[in-house]
Amino acid sequence: MKSCAYFGRKLEHLCNFKKSFKTLNIGALIYKTNPFWIQLVYYLFLSVIGYLALKISKPRTAETLNDLDIFFTSVSSATVSSMGTLEMEVFSNSQLIIITILMLVGGEIFLSMLGLLFALHKTVSTVSASKKIHFPGTSLHELASFSGDSDHLQHQTPEKDVEELSLGNSSGSLKFAGIKSLGYVVLGYLLVVHLIGSSSVAIYANLVPSFRKLLAQKGINLRTFSMFVTASTFANCGFIPTNENMIIFKKNSGLLWLLIPQTLLGNTLYPPTLRFLIWVLEKFTKREEFSYMLRNNSRETRLGYSHLMSSVRCWSIAMTAFGFIALQFVVFCCLEWNSPLMDGLNAYEKIVAVIFEVVNARHTGESVFDLSVISPAILVIFVVMMYLPSYTSYLPINDEEEVERNGREKRRNKVVQLLLFSQLSYLIIAIILICIAEAQKLKKDPLNFNVFNITIEVISAYGNVGFSTGYSCERQIKVESNCKDEWIGFVGKWSNLGKFILIVVMFFGKLKKFNKNGGKAWKIS
Repeated sequence: MKSCAYFGRKLEHLCNFKKSFKTLNIGALIYKTNPFWIQLVYYLFLSVIGYLALKISKPRTAETLNDLDIFFTSVSSATVSSMGTLEMEVFSNSQLIIITILMLVGGEIFLSMLGLLFALHKTVSTVSASKKIHFPGTSLHELASFSGDSDHLQHQTPEKDVEELSLGNSSGSLKFAGIKSLGYVVLGYLLVVHLIGSSSVAIYANLVPSFRKLLAQKGINLRTFSMFVTASTFANCGFIPTNENMIIFKKNSGLLWLLIPQTLLGNTLYPPTLRFLIWVLEKFTKREEFSYMLRNNSRETRLGYSHLMSSVRCWSIAMTAFGFIALQFVVFCCLEWNSPLMDGLNAYEKIVAVIFEVVNARHTGESVFDLSVISPAILVIFVVMMYLPSYTSYLPINDEEEVERNGREKRRNKVVQLLLFSQLSYLIIAIILICIAEAQKLKKDPLNFNVFNITIEVISAYGNVGFSTGYSCERQIKVESNCKDEWIGFVGKWSNLGKFILIVVMFFGKLKKFNKNGGKAWKIS
């Protein structure tokens, strides 16, 4: 009898544990996890999946691809860095589609849309926890169903969030409707830009026989090319299915004009464009959630979407972006207008090509010129542009968003910040390590392997740009008989250790927003 009672108690405990496990909200664990680790795991997962997919699928050529180069390509695609160790034309059509998917899901805007889904789930969980709100036209059961568990939604939320959502229809319903509508706006933004972008490239190919003939000669499918280029340009990756990147298209001014807006809409001009779209929707629909978004976009306790900024900040970002483009354009034209770099181009084609090049210096990396023959002064400017974050802006006055952000920084735990170096410090460490790894090549081949070229490669990987000076057999002091010029990045000629270091730099560059306050413990006076 005692044994029966014992096993009865154990069975009862097991049943209670099973019920508790069912009520566990996995989302609560995610909310408590540092976003840095979530995104790091996300990009690592994409990189591994991309590597396996590229490894399984067959390349276009019969040559065997190095495993590290395949993984490097996967990381470069997932982090939208476009650093290349392999020629793009070795990849088959199926592999190009895999790279397209990696660039799409690795883009900043796509990732931000996933963040909105988590925010919506968190809001639903908060509603279920408070159980005091009834959204107009939406039942609590419907809200709970969205999160996947209509019976048990328990989630640890800040008390101020519960209080805010318990205020009734005036606040809680607007927050839910605002996040939901914002998610639809971002999704629509992604779909429309990709649909119009790929369609416009395909239409251009049909209108320009020479362009279509060039793709046919290279064995590149037109539909794949259109989708690939649009995804790469909008995600600011910079990969192009051709070995020469955009150099062979520098006379196709129409194509360049089609890609320039996509580059800006997916990067520096995304916040101003997003705010403008919400403003237009608010004017036409008169829906209150759009007004709520425009009023509360800068407050972390509200929507919390970092790309939705105040009007002052949006204007500042837009003006700064166009200012940088104008500065680079003037310098480039002054130094290279009559150089051999421009041979074969008329005045109009030169202007369009230069605009395309300087626009891509801000995080995209598509190039119509060979960077190895560009003036060093221009390359230094490109290095600065690649180092600057996407939303760099000149703002002489502090708007509400800046004041709130400064206040939050003062309240945060400074222990971790004291142990962090600045981003520039980590880049210097990476450059030093790469110089050590490539020490022999720096001595034997100084025209190709020099600190300046390595610096460009590291800053380009950190900025997730993809600009590279490449490697030329003609620049070798002691010419190697087996040397072969390839359309790959400079990193393609590095050792495995050097490539691995650059992989780390690409991940660091993709997650650099989490280290904005690093190095503040150092006082230089």
